[in-house]
Amino acid sequence: MNIRLLGSVQLRVGKRAIAPASERARQLLAMMAWNPNEFLPDGVVIDQLWDGDLPQHPRDALYTCANRLRSTLALALAPGYRQPLIRRRGGYLLAVDPSSVDLHLFRRLVSRARTGARRNDDLGAIALYDRALALRAGTPLSDLGSAWATRARATLEEESRAALQARATIRLRLGHHTEEIPALRQLAERHPLDESVAELLMLALYRSGRQGDALACFSRIRRGLIERLGDEPGNALTALHQRILHRDPELVAAQAAGGPT
Repeated sequence: MNIRLLGSVQLRVGKRAIAPASERARQLLAMMAWNPNEFLPDGVVIDQLWDGDLPQHPRDALYTCANRLRSTLALALAPGYRQPLIRRRGGYLLAVDPSSVDLHLFRRLVSRARTGARRNDDLGAIALYDRALALRAGTPLSDLGSAWATRARATLEEESRAALQARATIRLRLGHHTEEIPALRQLAERHPLDESVAELLMLALYRSGRQGDALACFSRIRRGLIERLGDEPGNALTALHQRILHRDPELVAAQAAGGPT
């Protein structure tokens, strides 16, 4: 049994997908899988499940929700396996291997990729980033609309963005500039004020012989920063803009040497 959070919330058994019927049961699964094997007190679970709009009998409502989730989990369990949603005095825990939850597998693969990059194993790091990013199945927690889900989704989107940027940084270091442009454009469209993404895209464009597009990229983010934040781009992005504007030969020399971006 695997638990998916990096898309709609569901259980996977082989190729079969099972999802709790009610949104609150799906959120309870997501909350417990976010912290597998950790005890969550009833009060915390109730507050997050009902966003402060409590039912008349909150603990009874939680008990009903937990039983519905248990019924769904039972459908995904092999014969002889113990029910993983465990009731303990004052709360619940989900007893599962963290690697069976796509979120925690994603984080483990990203951690290994970062270690590989620090050890100059660029190809190994890219392979690990590719495996991690392949776990995404759309918008995380896409079928949940609570305040907890909104906060969790923002965290997961930021982790995904960081992994995409780290992978792109390595790919540029290896000289794959033209190939990275489409992915970096998509990332820049989703995060139009992210200067580090703009920096990667400008560098990829310039090293692909597209100086005009690189300068246009700078103009777009500068305009957005001024209009929305009332501020100019930071020093790193401004310095790169000047180097591209003046066709700094060291930018291309670093590419040819496989040096840092």
